[in-house]
Amino acid sequence: MEVIDDSLPWAFDDVIMFTVSVASTMIIVSTTTPMFLAALPVLSILVLVIQQYYLCASRAIKRIFHVSKSPIYQHFNESLGGVSTIRAMQLQDRFILENAARVDAHTNYHVAYLYCIRWVEVRLQCLSAVVIFIVAITFVINRSTVDPSTAGLAMSFVLTITQDVNYLVRVYCELQNRLVPVERVCEYIDLPTEAPELLPMSEVVKEKWPPRHGKIVFDNYSTRYREGLDLVLKNISFEVQPGESVGIVGRTGAGKSSLALALFRMIEAANSPWCISPDGSGSRLAESDSNNEPGGKIEIDGVDISTLGLVDLRQALAIIPQDPILFAGSVRDNLDPFQEHSDHALWQALERAHLKEHIQSVPGGLSFEVAQHGENFSMGQRSLICLARALLRKTKILILDEATSAVDVETDELIQETIRTEFKNRTILTIAHRIKTVMDSDKILVLEQGQVVEFDRPEELLKRKDESLFYRLAEQAGEV
Repeated sequence: MEVIDDSLPWAFDDVIMFTVSVASTMIIVSTTTPMFLAALPVLSILVLVIQQYYLCASRAIKRIFHVSKSPIYQHFNESLGGVSTIRAMQLQDRFILENAARVDAHTNYHVAYLYCIRWVEVRLQCLSAVVIFIVAITFVINRSTVDPSTAGLAMSFVLTITQDVNYLVRVYCELQNRLVPVERVCEYIDLPTEAPELLPMSEVVKEKWPPRHGKIVFDNYSTRYREGLDLVLKNISFEVQPGESVGIVGRTGAGKSSLALALFRMIEAANSPWCISPDGSGSRLAESDSNNEPGGKIEIDGVDISTLGLVDLRQALAIIPQDPILFAGSVRDNLDPFQEHSDHALWQALERAHLKEHIQSVPGGLSFEVAQHGENFSMGQRSLICLARALLRKTKILILDEATSAVDVETDELIQETIRTEFKNRTILTIAHRIKTVMDSDKILVLEQGQVVEFDRPEELLKRKDESLFYRLAEQAGEV
């Protein structure tokens, strides 16, 4: 954006200035030396050939130069975020070398670009020297017919053509190179966006939404993260009754977190009825496209969630994520970002999340400023703040996406106790990192390679010692 807003207008100005300068020189030389017109087409073709070679190479290098800049910032930010872990593991040298390698690669592309500039300068200077030689020889041959003052004027102009042609080719190619950021902005503009935030509801849907019971039905649901990739969930079908607690287990990559993303429509069904255009508006897919692709649907209290706007859907769900997310701002803003609750309700939520005493002890209480990413809170405290945020939502459905995987056992038990008491009448989907977390769930959903392998009560699954995947997972965790 800096190049587009600041550098690009100056590049246009330079191109116009040097174009006028070169054109005026050619007109004066052609007027005083008509014989020069015979050589002008050949010289113009040579300049265009040199320019085309230079433009193709420099533009490609400029693209790589811009693309190679992002990994430097990304790696540096990641290193700063995990600097305590890096120091604890004594891996400073490894990250320093990785950073140096990325900077070296970025610098190499810049050096290659400078080589391209030197290449075109040498050839254009040689060509300009030929032009000066031709004009000078022409004046010498026709010295008896050419006015000395006119010849002096022409030679004074033609002597500047070396730099003018050189700069014209360079600034024109630089203009083309500075249009590369425009290409990148266009790529971002054309990225597909999410489905519409708000959609009109029928009277039937209005009566059922927001959900009052919390029944969830997956009906032959399939999804993928991006077009062209394999399905991460394949023809999943199961029902969660209102008020049930369901533990979702499986090995890494089985599709547990994808299930939560599907509920929030962070990823759409494989045959999603919404085809998102670059301007953000949704339009129905062609029937042939929808029917040829497996996808299924998800229903909450009988409402197909693909027919809802994203705001209506997501406001009816609550989640405590795997990585507790806090934002820079006050504790109040983190608990209630839309300013929908009173301070009394916020304190009640903190008390039920066992965090009221700590927040009261910090300066400002609810006005205490949270650092970026919540760095002035421990991991356990961040998880409890996310728990308090979920308590305020009062939704009928709660998703726990491995919410206790990053906390100690004591905090884990504290969170589980709060969930059992405060969310006892709500539908809870718990994506388990520790098998112990879901042993007291009403049912267990076992996923394997994106498919439902088992779905039953935990005591029933544990009876099938030889054929139950859940039994093997519990045995590995030391729970049986």
